[in-house]
Amino acid sequence: MTAAVPVTLTEAEAVAQSLASGTVGLAVLAVERAVNGAGDWGSAQRLIKQATAVPVDAAPHAGLYYGAPAIAFLLHTATVEGRDRYPAARQALDRHVRRLTRTRLTHAIQRLRDGRPATFAEYDLFTGLIGLGALLLHQAPESNELGDVLYYLVRLAEPRYHDGLHVPGWWVDHDPDPILPTPGGHANLGMAHGAAGLLALLAHATRRGHHVQGQAETISWLVGWFDQWRQESPHGPWWPQWITRDQLRTGRPAHDRPVRPSWCYGAPGIARALQLAAIATGDRARKTVAEHALAACLTSPQRDRLTDPGICHGLAGLYQTASRAAADATNPVIADQLPALADLITDTDTDDTGFLTGATGVALAKETIRTGLSTTGWDACLLIA
Repeated sequence: MTAAVPVTLTEAEAVAQSLASGTVGLAVLAVERAVNGAGDWGSAQRLIKQATAVPVDAAPHAGLYYGAPAIAFLLHTATVEGRDRYPAARQALDRHVRRLTRTRLTHAIQRLRDGRPATFAEYDLFTGLIGLGALLLHQAPESNELGDVLYYLVRLAEPRYHDGLHVPGWWVDHDPDPILPTPGGHANLGMAHGAAGLLALLAHATRRGHHVQGQAETISWLVGWFDQWRQESPHGPWWPQWITRDQLRTGRPAHDRPVRPSWCYGAPGIARALQLAAIATGDRARKTVAEHALAACLTSPQRDRLTDPGICHGLAGLYQTASRAAADATNPVIADQLPALADLITDTDTDDTGFLTGATGVALAKETIRTGLSTTGWDACLLIA
């Protein structure tokens, strides 16, 4: 494997190192298929070689879905069947991931000290410290860097004042999307960029026995935040995608009906995070509530709001999230709905080849449907496992 360094890459070279839309995602699928007997290791090895044919980008902008951390995640999925197939490369990448994490933490802590608002790039799953923390939890769980990320997340969640308003600590001044302005900023609730991702990582760490000071209190506070913004409908509970300044003042979201039940922003990702938190804290009542909320997403008309086949905001992401939640549930309320949802995914098709929004992610979900589980644990990059 070519060395991991800060580099300037062409667009094609950068795509090769992308989990979201490029070769890394294709390689993860090839590894999953090789393990499951639906493919061969030769194909997986060729794609891994293609993803690492140029210097691996380890610059500060790298994150779980791009560059050195993405390659590290890919190689981690290949350490199955009791075999460590790329030990030297994994060790080298581990050093880069730890160094990158320390650099990112230094900037994040300074931003906290300065009292400036956060950004998605600082903390979120795709590009930020939540994603790096998820990677460390799986491949370097005893590292000092993981503990430092957890402590940073505890500090990140602390409410603060911003322009005279009491806001959650992960408040950002920028818009969630260029076409969806939020004047004055917003607090994101989703798994990809918001509070659900923060809660899910803290819950996963707690379940695995990793704790820092204030972690339990932060989990409790985040659960309370979701309680506050939970909305009811005839077809099940739902949460807004984000909260703006005006909505914080009024205590009411802008929408009066459920948004699409997607992994990235919708009730499935949030309900899975709440289920994980309930398991981590031993709260059986909250676990049941979270599971029924997720089960409601699997039935019409909530499910019918999804028109996309993919992982991020489509049927494949809903299925993968629900399958993980079903495996942790004591009640079959989720599992009973999976076959009907699986039939919808089997019949989908898309021209997009990416992991997050295209055919690669759909194919990975189909592998879960076929085998009943994710053998390599590839869905850890979604924070649902």
